[in-house]
Amino acid sequence: MMLRNLLKSLLHNIGVIIVGLIIVFLGTKLDFLFGISNFRSPLATSAGLLSLTVGFLLRVWATFHFYQHKMKVISLAPQNKLITSGPYRFSRNPLYLGGNVFIFFGATLLFGSPSGIFITAITFFLTDFMIRKEEKQLERKFGKKWLSYKKQVRRWL
Repeated sequence: MMLRNLLKSLLHNIGVIIVGLIIVFLGTKLDFLFGISNFRSPLATSAGLLSLTVGFLLRVWATFHFYQHKMKVISLAPQNKLITSGPYRFSRNPLYLGGNVFIFFGATLLFGSPSGIFITAITFFLTDFMIRKEEKQLERKFGKKWLSYKKQVRRWL
């Protein structure tokens, strides 16, 4: 079961890296369209690879935790369990942090796309809006348990 959950976590998050690469691809097309120069450098490339790696590993850890608790990572309905262990001890949203921040931002650094950074910033603000809606659902569902967790653990880091 553990190996199966790890494999599911790895495969799931390869998809998130693909989304990050699509974002940077769109960013590079916008850069070209508007004549914006990229900022590729060895430092930006190294920072991008590091960010992608950290984001991927964080998401694998977080999705693995979901699968271990028999929960779905992508669900339109509110979850039935409140996970407060693993990466959820440090961030209430390690999935979003790993993907929408580290992976998307890392991909834009890797390719040096100014427009990619702009697109990533937009996804960040949209994600923050979604998180605030999810948090209201969690408060209704878990009440005091959620409020206590919310006081102890930050939304992002």
